[in-house]
Amino acid sequence: MTKAVFFDIDGTLINIHRGQTSLTEPVKKAIRALRKAGHHTFIASGRPWAYLAKELTTSGLFDGFVLLNGAVVLLDGKVIFRKDLPLEVVRAIVKRAEECGVEYILESNPSVYLKREYKALEEVYTSIDIGLEDFVRDYDESLAGLQIGKIEFLSETPNAGGLFHELLAWPGLTGLIDPTLLKYMELYSADISKGTGILEALKYLGIPVEESYAFGDGLNDLEMMDTVGTSLVMGNAGNELKAKADYVLPSVDEDGVADGIYRYILKTI
Repeated sequence: MTKAVFFDIDGTLINIHRGQTSLTEPVKKAIRALRKAGHHTFIASGRPWAYLAKELTTSGLFDGFVLLNGAVVLLDGKVIFRKDLPLEVVRAIVKRAEECGVEYILESNPSVYLKREYKALEEVYTSIDIGLEDFVRDYDESLAGLQIGKIEFLSETPNAGGLFHELLAWPGLTGLIDPTLLKYMELYSADISKGTGILEALKYLGIPVEESYAFGDGLNDLEMMDTVGTSLVMGNAGNELKAKADYVLPSVDEDGVADGIYRYILKTI
């Protein structure tokens, strides 16, 4: 039976906190083994297309992408699902962020929109080897014609002086605040998640949920683990996600993804 396998990026395939921004050879070899066996492999990430390294998009390791925490789903280069935020809501959010002096980036597919003066956010991305080629720096501030699926924010002060919690309370929105520094937040539609994106991909492919697998480590992987047939959680994950696991793997630094592929999907070890 053909399977569909979904991989988070940060903390699962790579470890940006240790400067590891590329997949290790053992992990790439294991994913290629899945592909050779005829299975579908997907990235499932909060990242937009513009944040993806070339090895994820051009190496043949993945044929599908669940992006923006489920707001965009691509398969073989085709958008099979997208759910954008209402433009009037985006405009109101942007207005509040600018009133509070908080930097933001508007995420779409395939581009993202970042004002030239927002140097702090720019530094965040370049520091983890995210290129700026698909970043639009000059755009109509009326946002006319833009389709935005997710917004990220960076503040100099924790919780942006209350703005983060204000935005999270808006009807129809949800998101995550970085639990460590409380200075970073992502915001998106409350009715999408990696889990809903995965269901769109499975429906399109005609693959039953029971034949789906997910690898992850973070809080935005909770819904994904509740959705798939088999949940594979990295050893470096927190206890909340580990409680969702069918299997807890070695950590990202120990190539836990490769272990999980061989042990629980291909069953060669």
